[in-house]
Amino acid sequence: MVTLTNKLAKHPLSKYIQLLLFGEALLPDNPENVLEVVGILKSYGVVLDAYSKNLIYIAENQFLVFFPFFKYFNGEITLNKLLHHWWHDRINFEYAEYCMKAMVWHGGGGLDEYLDSAEFEERAKVVIDAKFKNNPLMMGVNQLFPNFLTEQLRVSCYYTGLGQFWRVMADMFLSLSDLYDQGKIKSIPQVVDHIKGELVANANKPITYVVKLRDKVYEIIPESVGLTFLADTAIPYVEAVFFRGTPFHGTVSYNAQAYQIPADQARFQYGALYADPLPIGGAGIPPTLLMQDMRHFLPEYLHEIYRRSPRGEDDLRVQICMSFQKSMFCVTTATILGLMPHPLDSQNPDEQNANQVYLGKWMDRLQNSRLLNVNE
Repeated sequence: MVTLTNKLAKHPLSKYIQLLLFGEALLPDNPENVLEVVGILKSYGVVLDAYSKNLIYIAENQFLVFFPFFKYFNGEITLNKLLHHWWHDRINFEYAEYCMKAMVWHGGGGLDEYLDSAEFEERAKVVIDAKFKNNPLMMGVNQLFPNFLTEQLRVSCYYTGLGQFWRVMADMFLSLSDLYDQGKIKSIPQVVDHIKGELVANANKPITYVVKLRDKVYEIIPESVGLTFLADTAIPYVEAVFFRGTPFHGTVSYNAQAYQIPADQARFQYGALYADPLPIGGAGIPPTLLMQDMRHFLPEYLHEIYRRSPRGEDDLRVQICMSFQKSMFCVTTATILGLMPHPLDSQNPDEQNANQVYLGKWMDRLQNSRLLNVNE
């Protein structure tokens, strides 16, 4: 125990291990941080609400459609909406798909395991046969390439999985803003407690996927599979989007001989907790789409702070990204504390030791993150 304590004391982020052991957050508690975090999560909640609805709509209504020209319209296709879409006066749903594809690529969790199971293969075959029973061309393609349509259905499962995950997160962030407006949220620890409480409350919320074809319902992910919000969507999302992510075009070389991208996906550090905010706004930087979306829904009290900054609104997206990273470290704190192996106030030496080992592993992964930057 003494040896472990000494080792952790020498850790570059030992300060944050101690803070977490006392139940505190990775972000300092001050009024400006509270305002920034709550304000940006209010905007993020509005955007996630739209992302969630669209992802679920695509999964339920555009599955196995190979040219879904109107997938971002949620079934409401009008000339006015089409003109706004072409003028790019709309929500950037492409960012939602970017996050979904990151989850597909990195995998992990029960959803990933289920999609490789024999049960899913059988259910997929039934849906594919029903969808294309009167389409000899597609049935022929399916015989030539038996995994093609099944893989498309796997992607649809991730559409709905991420959509259901973001449904919970959107409600969580919007309720946080309401509590702040009512004067019930006044500190960063209260922000973290709210997020942690909602994560725990929804931990066992089932993740299911049902589609309808010609008035017949098909269960692709039945509740009996046992997929749940926290273990099978939240944790894989944190891994894929917060930590690993994907390298942004223009910031690193994709040339294999340059060795700028790790060969091992597990070593990727391109997620939201690591990304430099300064390239936001540049070509090939997917979070630019999210920051552009959030700028439309900023609470006035937060927008006013950005206007008073040295550059005013000239670097608004970068400022939004910096606030967003602060908020994501609060979400990460809630995740870390919510997954602690033992209670923080445990007096059992073995349990205390396990908690310290657990936090040490988290800090190992956060060494190259923006943690120190958001604490400046």
